[in-house]
Amino acid sequence: MLASMNTTNLEPPNAPFASSASVRSGSPRTESPLLGDTPLSLSVNYLPSKFSDAVLYNGLKRRNGKGSPLGVPKRGGGREAFKSGEARMPGEGDEDYDGVQSSWFSKGAGGRTPPRLRWNRFKWILFVSNLLFSGYSLAGLIFLLCTWFDVWHHADIVRVGNRPELIVSTIAAAAGIITSLVGWAGILLNNRSFCALYTFFLWICFALLTIPGYLTFKRRNFNLDGKINAQWSDQLSVDGWLRIQNQLNCCGFFSPFVEAAVSQVCYSRSVLPGCKGPYLDFQRFVLERWYTIVFGLVPFQIGVIVVGLLCSNHITYRFGKGMMPKAYRLSMNSMAVIMDNYANQLAEQYGADVATEVLARSRSNLQLDSLPSMPYSPGGKFEAGR
Repeated sequence: MLASMNTTNLEPPNAPFASSASVRSGSPRTESPLLGDTPLSLSVNYLPSKFSDAVLYNGLKRRNGKGSPLGVPKRGGGREAFKSGEARMPGEGDEDYDGVQSSWFSKGAGGRTPPRLRWNRFKWILFVSNLLFSGYSLAGLIFLLCTWFDVWHHADIVRVGNRPELIVSTIAAAAGIITSLVGWAGILLNNRSFCALYTFFLWICFALLTIPGYLTFKRRNFNLDGKINAQWSDQLSVDGWLRIQNQLNCCGFFSPFVEAAVSQVCYSRSVLPGCKGPYLDFQRFVLERWYTIVFGLVPFQIGVIVVGLLCSNHITYRFGKGMMPKAYRLSMNSMAVIMDNYANQLAEQYGADVATEVLARSRSNLQLDSLPSMPYSPGGKFEAGR
């Protein structure tokens, strides 16, 4: 740019370009004649060479063909943020500007109602997957609670003979319900923090889901007969024998004379058969059904985890929460201060004429011609009288 002006004996400027007293002091305000006493972004300390090509060379497109009142390119956000060539930075009027905005629960800035948010495909996919996850978690919890309250036929046998598996399964179902509620909070409130917790808790639910499947599969397929013998002799009490006998209509383990709980139908001359055969058949049936259902849910759980990983950070069309804190977002005021400081530095190095021409070209490239221009003196200060 400087070479095209046919200037001679020019030396490169010294960094940093933002050398005004207000910038060096770290003050977030400026007294520029262009801006007045206006709060500024911390981006005023950035070097112009650090800006993206899209900002420097006007590579951004305007939204719907309309620019800002001052003619700068749009900064991004909203539904169009995933289009080709669009920026990711949000503006004041963009959807989900602060990360948690919902017309259901709050109003926008100034008491006005924010625009109605439209769901993108990522949010719909996350919604469907969490609905599926909530469905089988709730169904499993209801079934397990019915087992605990002895609603099903022979449910008392499961409460006596399969108590560890029943406890772990109940914990897994309850954890699934809690995790799904966290997911609903993140989806409906557009809160990526909740969605991150939701995705993390899905892994815990996956581990809790596989534990009862492993326990029931191992019990069913590895010496179930010997485990039944050890359980009846060492783990079950007389009350446990009695409850199993009443459910299976049997007496004793092999016969009324071997490890039997005396009752009105189970005594020394009872004709009822022993409980080992019926109890062994019942355990084979229940355990097989148990791990089949659990392992059948594993692919769905993995699918929910994959959907959470891929979609939880895209519940709106803007990536992340804006990619930059508000204090560092580049605004019109900040851009004007950066250009003023840069031109002052150029005026100190090369003179006011060069600084004025460079600033004019920069304004034209960034479509900032609507901003008033000020002449610069070699001292780096505005000439207030001109």
